[in-house]
Amino acid sequence: MTADTGDGPTVHSCDDVVWIDEVEPARAIAAGGSKMGRLAELLRAGVEVPRGFAVTVNAYARHCRESGLDDRIDAVIGRLGDAPSDAEVEAASAEIREMFRATPVGEHLTGRLTEAYEELCLRAVDVNVPVAVRSSATGEDAADASFAGIFDTYLGVSGIERVLDAVRNCWGSLFTARALAYRLRKGISHHAMPIAVGVIELIHARSSGVAFSVHPVTGKSDRIVIETNWGWGEAVVQGVVDPDHVEVGKADGRVLKYDVAHKRVVSAFDFAVGAVTEIDMPAKLAHRQVLDEEQITAIASAVRSIEDHYGHPVDVEWVISRHRRAGDPVCIVQTRPVTVTAPPEEAAPAAYDPVALAQKYLFSGKPIPGR
Repeated sequence: MTADTGDGPTVHSCDDVVWIDEVEPARAIAAGGSKMGRLAELLRAGVEVPRGFAVTVNAYARHCRESGLDDRIDAVIGRLGDAPSDAEVEAASAEIREMFRATPVGEHLTGRLTEAYEELCLRAVDVNVPVAVRSSATGEDAADASFAGIFDTYLGVSGIERVLDAVRNCWGSLFTARALAYRLRKGISHHAMPIAVGVIELIHARSSGVAFSVHPVTGKSDRIVIETNWGWGEAVVQGVVDPDHVEVGKADGRVLKYDVAHKRVVSAFDFAVGAVTEIDMPAKLAHRQVLDEEQITAIASAVRSIEDHYGHPVDVEWVISRHRRAGDPVCIVQTRPVTVTAPPEEAAPAAYDPVALAQKYLFSGKPIPGR
């Protein structure tokens, strides 16, 4: 099926959505953005990833064009001038993001996304399957990580109406104050950086977290560093919980260190609101070790294979499903380059807290400070 936009080449309606397991690797990132494109690449490489699809950059561009958002956004940005204040950028960001929230998705795209969501429910053998709705911008999580971690993610979204709302909010997150200020400083037009949105099945998490194929603070490449908590990993990624900290020898898989943290917060599914939220950790789990040796081995194996696939250090978000059995792979929900590491010969001084530094700087996209 095709449609003539009237101001450009003929557009295929199937370009609105691409499935992780169907899109060609060469097209995955261009159509689905960095996050979703890498999941498609990993799936082809034999890595376990969730089911899901991307609402493509073409769908975003068409929505902005046909709804009139393009002209309205350009007008807001045009008012900022060459050297806007932080307050002016914040106000412009809020105004643009509200435009996205208030502008409904057109009938054609609503139909396409409804079809895709219903197909995902069918594949998951579930009704109103909870999903993660993730911004997936072109250029996001690139080697310089200028935009790492600043676009929106919504976990546990259930039902097509909530999915559509989350997609609009993810589109709007292309205009966070930080992203907008960066593009203004660099002279980059937002038209040159369209955004896709991933809609992927929410894995029913027993535990989850992040793992680095090099030490994120010292830069040592002889070990894998794992940080983990019960439930979903958002509390770890956002730095609102002290996670268990594990270090694994890369060569032999030996556990070099396991520090059990006092975990005060857990990301859990709230059935009343239909979303994953942070709640107080049940007391009996707060001091309990999250991962056993078999699970640590499975995570480390996945991280090594992803690093080998890309040929550079990576950080990986992973989930252990409540239904996983010993010997099964762990599920990978995101990967990106490790962008900031100290020279291997420079160990972090004793006053540095590697966990706190990794959470504060690496996940925010800011450089880890030197000595």
